[in-house]
Amino acid sequence: MTGPATTHPAPGGADERLFSRTYAAATIGFAAVMFLTGFAALAVVPMLPVAARELDGVPLYPLVAGCFVAASLFGGVLGGDWADRAGAGRPLAAGVVLAVVTLVVSATSTTIWQLAVGRFLDGVAAGMIAVAINTAIAHAYPDRLRARALALMSTCWIIPSLAGPPLAGLVAEWWSWRAVFFGLAALTVIPSLAVVLLLRSRSWQAPSEEPEEPEEPEPGRPVSDASAERASRPTLMVAAAVSVGAALGQYSVSGWDVRHLLCGVAGLALLVVFVPRLLPPGTWRAARGLPAAVLLRGLTSGAYFTLEAFVPLLLTTARRVPPVQTGLAFTGAAIAWAGSSWLQGRLQGRVSRHRLVTAGALVMGAAVAVAAVGTLPELPALTAAGAMVLAAVGMGMAAPSLTLLSLTHSPPDRQGYASSAMQTSQNLGQMAVMGVAAALFNLLLGFGSADLPAYAAAFGLLLVPSVLAATLAVRARSA
Repeated sequence: MTGPATTHPAPGGADERLFSRTYAAATIGFAAVMFLTGFAALAVVPMLPVAARELDGVPLYPLVAGCFVAASLFGGVLGGDWADRAGAGRPLAAGVVLAVVTLVVSATSTTIWQLAVGRFLDGVAAGMIAVAINTAIAHAYPDRLRARALALMSTCWIIPSLAGPPLAGLVAEWWSWRAVFFGLAALTVIPSLAVVLLLRSRSWQAPSEEPEEPEEPEPGRPVSDASAERASRPTLMVAAAVSVGAALGQYSVSGWDVRHLLCGVAGLALLVVFVPRLLPPGTWRAARGLPAAVLLRGLTSGAYFTLEAFVPLLLTTARRVPPVQTGLAFTGAAIAWAGSSWLQGRLQGRVSRHRLVTAGALVMGAAVAVAAVGTLPELPALTAAGAMVLAAVGMGMAAPSLTLLSLTHSPPDRQGYASSAMQTSQNLGQMAVMGVAAALFNLLLGFGSADLPAYAAAFGLLLVPSVLAATLAVRARSA
């Protein structure tokens, strides 16, 4: 089996830079994709509540908000399998084109269900793009440049985080939420076509240009390693079942009648049956290597994104912080994540990757403690906002380090699978941790507890995944 098609200069050569002649086209292309993805994501999400209200679909808002994450599970597996078979360029090109199409679908929504379809398709596109980007970076750069490339991808979210939400708010106030979707589609269609052309001009191919048909094993002859690897790859039907299960779970929380209860039971059953088939064997027991890295991605992502969801809710509802200040917390978190990711890229070769994961998880644990303390009425209301920034510092160290560890633990023809497993774990961790925290929060409110103690309990729960990630990080270390 041949190696990746990309030829790298000798280590330590003069061409070992992201924007050197050898890598400039790849770097610009990947950065353009991440910039467009970040701008669209950060501009669209604040518009969803407005759209749901206008379409008389507020009760179904959890489905609209959650189906994106559910669909990205399917998109991640689809993109990873496609990248391993045909190279990262094709799924990446398909993802950026589909992302533009979904903006038009959402912009023309006449019902809340059409908006949900648009968000579902957008999740598929986002999953494909995320996995294809990671796989393409593994194929296009030598090992010593991968950390810096991943840091650059995080940096590409800074400007969208500063400009996206306020610009979208102004457009919606002066015109309509539909104009936000249409405008984003118009702004991204030409750059997306340019990225497609760039990808077609390069050969970021999987290790095997033409997948070979598996040979029939002779009687008594063991199945080859390659055949075993192909058999262990998650099928698209499994990924689709998991996405449907997650979507049913999101729908089930929009009501409390028999229909919603049955959807919740069906969704849980699908997740229990099919989720283990999407993750590497040994993930739940943190087996050394790739399984541990995949589990750590779910734990850290679950803690971070749940904190990111509950802190703004606390600031808006219980502490009465103006929306502008809450928005600035998001901006500060995006900058902190990018800065921390840039720093970990500069620590390449100086600090072990698993130690950076440990440090990042501990910083996130400290952020959770700050958020819990921020529920005390005696402290300034914006105390909890600082938790978002501090948690972003931790994720900026942990997320790219885990991505690099997953690639280190995977042979070249399995890096697409590893990337899709990481994306799946991130989404599952986000849904699972947020679901448990929300259940605890609502349970306390149901028993008559005040808002602030319920928030404190939800934040305290997040210490569990943070501490677990810090403790288990050593099991993901590379040789």
